[in-house]
Amino acid sequence: MRMHRKFKTVLFTLLFTGFFIFPAAAEDNAAEDEGGFKTSTELQFQVSTRPEARLRLNEGLTFPFLQGSGPLTKDNNITAVLSADVTPVSVSGIAEVNWTPAAFFVLSGGGRAGSGWNMPLGMGIGVNAPEDKNAPAPAPGDTPRKAKVYGDAFDGLLWSAWGAGTVQFDLAALFPGDWNHVLFQSRQEFRYSAYSGAGQWDAWVFENDDRENQNGWIYYASYVLGYHMPQSPVLDTIAFMAEMNMNLYNTSGGERWGGDLANWIFSGLFNFSIVPRFSAALIIQMRTYRNYGVSNFENKDYYYRDFVLSDDGGQQRLLFYRAAVIFSYKIH
Repeated sequence: MRMHRKFKTVLFTLLFTGFFIFPAAAEDNAAEDEGGFKTSTELQFQVSTRPEARLRLNEGLTFPFLQGSGPLTKDNNITAVLSADVTPVSVSGIAEVNWTPAAFFVLSGGGRAGSGWNMPLGMGIGVNAPEDKNAPAPAPGDTPRKAKVYGDAFDGLLWSAWGAGTVQFDLAALFPGDWNHVLFQSRQEFRYSAYSGAGQWDAWVFENDDRENQNGWIYYASYVLGYHMPQSPVLDTIAFMAEMNMNLYNTSGGERWGGDLANWIFSGLFNFSIVPRFSAALIIQMRTYRNYGVSNFENKDYYYRDFVLSDDGGQQRLLFYRAAVIFSYKIH
């Protein structure tokens, strides 16, 4: 029931746009010694229709662990991936260790630490608060207060730690055949994130996101359904992915502005193998936005806790989020 390696690498590429590193990046085109150890180095560059870009260097190490003779355990291993991550507004380091005790299951744990700086095109790090901190919160329906990000370059540390479980399945394990690689993967994760420059209930921003983070726990889930086409000369994999984020902050008044709602991102992935070591992935994403009864659903110019959810047409709307391209080059 081993998941097809090519598809696992594609999943790593897709998940690079989100929250974690999938272990398979260290498996393809890796250098292997006599003891079964495999190492890999990969460089990735991401651009999108939003004002963002990312450069990441991944170093992977995979070694056998508790391998058995049966089909479910013969490839058991531990994979560690270390990454250096640079964007126009941040720099960080990421590490994740993944244990595969059976072909269909992966246990993961990891951490991240970084910081950033702010510029007109994007906010790297800082506390999100009303521009006039002394102004009282407006009454429901009144104009929200203007928002401002308070923070200087490298004036705080962003860190996070997580644990996750992943279930994965390849239909070709039951019905062998090159054209039978219908694949499914689901990951369930709990993550704690904190910014050292923020207080307990402060909102903060990292890497020009929605500016609604708080020090606390987040539950994340992803579901992927894909198909690998082994005979295709260029487009080798297509997949659909649904991701859900739900914060566990329990902020006072969160139900009024939608802080207790889960956020969803839906992605279509098309992976292209251009040459043996170089590939590109096209990702098209839709996401849910909270409905405040206004046309601008992001509303970053205003303090988000001053808004009130609208029931006209539903509390959330599904709108276009971004299109992204990720270029991957396997150094070895």
